[in-house]
Amino acid sequence: MIELYSSPTPNGQKIMIMLEETGLEWRHVDVDIGLGDQFSPEHLARSPNNKIPAIVDTGGPAGAPYVMMESGAILCYLAEKAGMLLPAAPREHYDTLQWLFFQVAHVGPMFGQANHFNGQAQAHAYARQRYNDECLRLYRVLDNRLMASPWLAGAAYTIADIATYPWCRRHAERGIDAASHPGFTRWFQAMEARPAVQRSNALAAEIRARMARAAEGRPAIDIYDTRDNAERLARATAPRRQES
Repeated sequence: MIELYSSPTPNGQKIMIMLEETGLEWRHVDVDIGLGDQFSPEHLARSPNNKIPAIVDTGGPAGAPYVMMESGAILCYLAEKAGMLLPAAPREHYDTLQWLFFQVAHVGPMFGQANHFNGQAQAHAYARQRYNDECLRLYRVLDNRLMASPWLAGAAYTIADIATYPWCRRHAERGIDAASHPGFTRWFQAMEARPAVQRSNALAAEIRARMARAAEGRPAIDIYDTRDNAERLARATAPRRQES
């Protein structure tokens, strides 16, 4: 059983899609980052970086429970566990890892920064311009690749595609369409046609609604206040440091 401790953010959705694709037995355990659940002692034991997603594989290596954080690493782990979506042949294997790391290092961080400055810090014109321009550049990289290849890593659908798709669902807001980015658009439509992706998207909507109901009447935290986040982490881990 894979226990997924997460929220249906793009990084959380990566793992949901992967679990639906592999058919591994799993369940979603809600971690509401808007309420500060990520700073609980239990979650920090799973994810010391106070982020989501994290997993617990109750039947991990040698049959013992195994805990993991970091979505890219989790995708690799699940691919090897299920024996699919990460090719074994050396060229295809490393092509997949290149494009997976491209998402982890570029698409996720840059799209996330653009979303932040467009939504929470609109007064920062320089930052908005910087990250919006970088997002458009990254969409061009994706389109160039997908004009030459059916999937990001090559001929086969892989964890690289799974990792990238959730971050690209708002592409229309940036003017990305079939006329300007035909390779990307074809790929995106192919992703949305996959039954596992459709199931994951429907489940994400259900989880959001469930979490919204559970959050009623509870105080929210400012997840964008990095100083507050650092202070929360320090308070949460202080007893552990004192014990050591």
